[in-house]
Amino acid sequence: MTDLSGRTVLITGASSGIGANLALAAASAGARVAVAARRADKLAALVGEIEAAGGTALAVSMDVEDEASVIAAYDAVEAAWGAPDAVIANAGINVRASALDIAIEDFDKILGVNTRGVFLTAREGARRMIKAGVEARGRVLLVASIGAHKVLPGITAYCASKAATAHMGKSLAREWARVGINVNVLCPGYIRTELNDAWFDSEGGQKLVAGFPRKRLMDTSDLEATALYLVSDASRAVTGSVFTVDDGQSL
Repeated sequence: MTDLSGRTVLITGASSGIGANLALAAASAGARVAVAARRADKLAALVGEIEAAGGTALAVSMDVEDEASVIAAYDAVEAAWGAPDAVIANAGINVRASALDIAIEDFDKILGVNTRGVFLTAREGARRMIKAGVEARGRVLLVASIGAHKVLPGITAYCASKAATAHMGKSLAREWARVGINVNVLCPGYIRTELNDAWFDSEGGQKLVAGFPRKRLMDTSDLEATALYLVSDASRAVTGSVFTVDDGQSL
């Protein structure tokens, strides 16, 4: 179900957290993995880890807000391996602040990375797939959040960006259905990452976790099976769907 042999997968936001974990998982499943982010040192370390385990990986610099940077990253992947036939648009940021207090520059940055960046990544991926003729196997996976459909206190901008991403996925799926590109959305629950590490060590974060039905955070590995399925050949008939993987946190 999750065999990715012969596939080239590009993953954004791959320098840490969910993106790095999915890169390792995709490589273990047989894919050639292009890891994209801004932090070159982190990407180099990840490529080394993948190659040490017998996988194939390539680091490409990408600022998802900058269309020229996105195009250049795809150019680098295509020069090495040809057009990717699967893309995981995972890059995202957050700034914890109430709607009354958030600086408009922070609001714009969150939307710029989490929504504009996802769109630019997905669109360029689709363009490459169509041009190369690999769209019949094309897979695009947008990473959103349970914040797309559940109010998460104190992060209105983040929730808005993820809700936009979830609906964007359905819209792109409809638009690209006739050319054979499947687009789906993954909405993870709370996972400890660089974005929220300090928060979960705080009293408020610990209180939040205590309120979950299972009173625990998820692990990045909990997303692997769903994500790999959605970028594999096995998901041929799955497009326009939004998958919530949250260990019951949104119940």
